[in-house]
Formats: sequence, structure tokens, C-alpha cells
Amino acid sequence: MTRMADQPTVEVEIEVAAPVAVVWGLVSDPALPARFSQEFQEGRWDPEAPGPALGARILGHNHHPAIGEWHTTSIVVACDPGRRFAWAVEDADNPAATWCFEIEPAGAASGAVIVRQRAVMGPGPSGLTAAIERRPELEERIVASRLAEHERNMRATLEGIKALAEGAAP
Repeated sequence: MTRMADQPTVEVEIEVAAPVAVVWGLVSDPALPARFSQEFQEGRWDPEAPGPALGARILGHNHHPAIGEWHTTSIVVACDPGRRFAWAVEDADNPAATWCFEIEPAGAASGAVIVRQRAVMGPGPSGLTAAIERRPELEERIVASRLAEHERNMRATLEGIKALAEGAAP
């Protein structure tokens, strides 16, 4: 049984035939996922701390048919250029979710990279918290449904990154 207390996680990956530097430029751009996600509508750097750096803030705008519109502030919690870029939603110490991109070589001879995107729900409160409190008997279904939504959006984002990095318009 998957419960919010377990910090449910979803991860997807794709192989991209492009240099690490090109892929890094894409995954560290907070505006990029909005081009491919059905839920994430906009991401931008906080004007006071623009650019990928530990502690930088990302201002986000989301929309979900069942929830409506909401805005988030996320904090970059990992920034290892060419390898890892991660942000915690709302509170770095008790995030509603933590999102991460990781890049690693696919093979010495190929020149391609493996790009992974991961989302960890919780441990802090999120939009699911109220839904689960209203219907605790449905927690497992609510969490599974949310993970499936995240996975679809993440797959679309990685396919978009692949197309952009490999030079094809999505």
C-alpha cells in the first residue's frame, strides 16, 4: 500500500544522443517543462536570484482540472552542472515534493547520455493532503493516480528534451 507517509516516488528515463552540456542547458531551465507538461504552466527564476545555483528560487504556475490554478516557490537543493539539478517545492526542509533531473553517460563510445527525471511526493503537505484528509479510505488510489499523472507529464518532458537536444522540433 502506497501512502503519502512513504514519500511515493516516480522516475522515468530516456537516452538522448546529445552532449551533456546541451542536455544540462535544457534540464536546468525552469521554463522548459511547461512546454511539454499538461499541468506545469510556467516556471521562471526569481529575479533576485536568477540562474541555476544552490538556493536559487523557481517561481511556478500550475493548473489541474480537478484542483484549479496555483503558484509555487521552489528552492534549488542540488545543482551539480552536467550531472544533477533538483528543487524542493515550497520548503526545502519539508517539501510538498522534490523534483530532480540526473544526467549520466550512456556508454563511453556512444556520446549519448541517460536523462532521468524523478519526483518524490512529500513529506510536507501538498494539494493531495486535503483530498486524502477528506477521503482517507481512498489514499492509496489518490496517490497512485497522482503518481500516474506525474509519470505521464515526466515522459512528455523527457521526450521533449530528447527532441530539442537531438535537434528535432517536438
